[in-house]
Amino acid sequence: MERFFKIVVLALILFCPASVLFAQGPEAAWNILDQEALELYRAGNYGRAAEASEKALQAAKKKFGPGHLSVSGIMNNLAEIYYAQGQFGQAEALYKRSLAIRQKTLGPEHPFVAGTLNNLALLHRTQGRYDEAESGFKRALAICRSVLEPNNALSAGIMSNLGELYAVQGQHGQAETLYRQSLAIRKKALGSEHSLVAASLNNLAELHRSRGRYNEAESLFKQSLAMREKTLGLNHPDTAASLSSLARLYSAQGEHVQAETLYRHALTTYRKALGPDHPDTAACLNNLAELYLGQGQYDQAESLFKHSLAIYRSALGPDHPDTAACLNNLAELHRSQGRYDEAEARYKRSLAMREKSLGPDHPDVAASLNNLAELYRSQGRNEKAEPLFKKSLSIYKKALGPNHPFVAMSLENLALLYKAEDRVQEADGLTKQAKRIRSSKQ
Repeated sequence: MERFFKIVVLALILFCPASVLFAQGPEAAWNILDQEALELYRAGNYGRAAEASEKALQAAKKKFGPGHLSVSGIMNNLAEIYYAQGQFGQAEALYKRSLAIRQKTLGPEHPFVAGTLNNLALLHRTQGRYDEAESGFKRALAICRSVLEPNNALSAGIMSNLGELYAVQGQHGQAETLYRQSLAIRKKALGSEHSLVAASLNNLAELHRSRGRYNEAESLFKQSLAMREKTLGLNHPDTAASLSSLARLYSAQGEHVQAETLYRHALTTYRKALGPDHPDTAACLNNLAELYLGQGQYDQAESLFKHSLAIYRSALGPDHPDTAACLNNLAELHRSQGRYDEAEARYKRSLAMREKSLGPDHPDVAASLNNLAELYRSQGRNEKAEPLFKKSLSIYKKALGPNHPFVAMSLENLALLYKAEDRVQEADGLTKQAKRIRSSKQ
């Protein structure tokens, strides 16, 4: 089962009024509208923020012309609003236009160029365009290191975003290093109560959760949630992200009542702030569906999975890793219901999508292999299941290390197959390995 959580990493050229970047008269209509857009964005009211920013852009173009730096600032800000709404095509077009203006006017080694490169790379990461994203983040970080003082907030944001990219690709060691560097810089540069410090805590906590470090994860999630409730309010999307993170951790630990309460609170917030068709709304629907599936509430789970899948296909495309993960979850539901033909078809489709988008050695590929093998094992098709279990186990060990809970799960699944074939000695050996791993996590 694939749970979803989109790690919140703000698209950091610190979203700010173009008048701050390029000072003009405070009474100008474009300036007033740009300030209004900023206030609405910070409040999580993205729809009204977009309306104000679109008006600001038109007013600035009329006053300064289409190639002015003030126009590029508003373009970048409007693109960030579109990105937050899941309108990725519109966001990419504006980021690229803003980048072209800034490179032409300021030169290729300016912090504003780095900021726009970062934002464009973050968009590419969300779209699953990982090579483009990595190149953009690295280029932006190189500019910051070249022209800014050490330990600046913009570099910290880019480090965090690059770390998230590595985490998505299963490169956890590189991700943790960057997250910790970013957190240290942000605390020093922005203060320990800043919302971006909360984002860094949340990201590091999510990484710990994905590696089975549950106690460390819970402590950091709670710190992040408390800071966001204090600085952003109860109805902000970032607060909802912290709620979802903590719910996801409780779900993994079997604390279902606490998890459902937090997921429902988060879902209400996402729908209000981002709309019903945003990928973050889809992620929360998927997580709640997974919780219901774990409790045997199949009808509720199927409805939510299908709703989530439709949103992902529309917002991110049919071959995106998040679409593949949701399809995998729907296959898991069908397997639980004994709808084996439907399950097999969807498992295979999800596996193919993941191998294409993530590469053959990603943990999500291992998950798809494991799930397809489990389907075959439950049908008594052991000759097909065994090689898939072994391949899944190999990938998990390589990607996550030999003592990860997913390795233990994979060992247990292969042991069950061996027991069914009366290969008792092999089964017992695998079971003992799994027990050692799980006891080390207590």
